[in-house]
Parts: sequence; C-alpha cells; structure tokens
Amino acid sequence: MTEQLYNTDAYLRECEATVSEVIEAGVILDRTVFYPGGGGQPNDVGVVVKNDGTEPEVSKMSGRGGVIVHTVPEGSLSVGDAVTCRIDWELRHKLMRTHTALHILCGVVWRDYGAQVTGGNMTPLAGRMDFEFENMSAELTEEIEASINKEIGEDRSIHVKILPRAEAFAIPDLIRTKINLLPEGIEEVRTININGLDLQADGGTHVASTAEVGHIKIVGHQSKGRINKRIRIEVTD
Repeated sequence: MTEQLYNTDAYLRECEATVSEVIEAGVILDRTVFYPGGGGQPNDVGVVVKNDGTEPEVSKMSGRGGVIVHTVPEGSLSVGDAVTCRIDWELRHKLMRTHTALHILCGVVWRDYGAQVTGGNMTPLAGRMDFEFENMSAELTEEIEASINKEIGEDRSIHVKILPRAEAFAIPDLIRTKINLLPEGIEEVRTININGLDLQADGGTHVASTAEVGHIKIVGHQSKGRINKRIRIEVTD
C-alpha cells in the first residue's frame, strides 16, 4: 500500500519516501504526493530526488487497490532507496483550479437545473462536462457562466473529508454522475465539499476556496445526443 498524501493535503509539493518495490511498470513507494490520475484529472509529473543528487523523472502514474506506481527510467531506482518526491507544482495547481472549476459548474447546473453529469475531462486550465440537458443554447450558457462566476466571487471554502461508506451514502445526491463510478465494496469514501454549493464523492485535487480558481469562461457547447449536452470551459486569472 502507498500512503496517498494528496488525499488530505493537495498543497503538499514534496515528501520523503522509500522505494518499497521495483516492477516492470515502474517503482512503488511507501508514500507519495503524486496524484495518479482519475475521474478525468490527469496524473502529476515531476521528479524523485535521490541522495546522490540525481533526479529521475516521473513521467506517468497509475494506481489500483491502494498501490501507486511511478514510471521512472529503467534502472534508476532500487528497493530501499530513500528519495524526495517533488511534483511539478505549476501543473498541479492549474489542474486543481480546473477541477474545482468543473465542480462549481456541476454544482450550479445541479442546483439550478437538476441535470446529472454524464461525462467529463480536463487539461490544465480547460475542461468539458456533459450533462443530461434536452436543450442547450447560447443564452443558457451565458446564464450558467454568470452563475458560476458569482460562486467564485462568494469565495466559498472547500473541504475534504474521508467518510465511512455508510455515512457517505447517507448524504443525499452524493453521486452526481449518471453512472455510479465508485468501486463496489469500497469501505471509505472521499468527499469534496464546496461550502453551500456542492458536496460530492471525488478523488481528485482541489484548491481551498472558489476564489482561487480565477475566472471561468464557457467557450462552447454542443449536442452529444438527444439528452446529452457538452459544455466546454477555460479558466483564466
């Protein structure tokens, strides 16, 4: 198992760790600040700094069953090596802002229109989210854009909690996606709460308040089916 420090503190930029296993796909550390990706959010990249001063690059990540694999150059690390994990903070922070922006969008659309999410994806400072809308128009997206930026102006605090499964699933509308993507049998559920706007199960990294997102611009919308409409956003300072 890998202790996943990003789950409770998305602002950690580095940590000390030890290589516990070397496999074909990369190395497994006992703890990490690298987010392996998931839910539409790309994985972190960065370096692991060794005691001799060399800095093998972490180019890819993967995670399953609590084990996080860091892809590094073959032969660069050995079991027992002590390293400092150091993420590309500029990239991470852009993804944090973008992920929170999508949650603000989701929260507003659910609150004001009752539309569930059918899909989503993001890159640094850009993303898209699909909703169960029958109709979409420029006028509607302008209305939504004004509402989401109003929530940014409210400077709503954002909190992470890890709850027992039964307690989490007692929360109304915890799952906003059309299909429940949480693995069966999961014992704990990580939640993201944008105070007064949005409370969802989520595994990604987020900023501490809506004001930190910046400004959200809806840059396009399109139909992806009879009751499936896509909204594209960009995040600016």
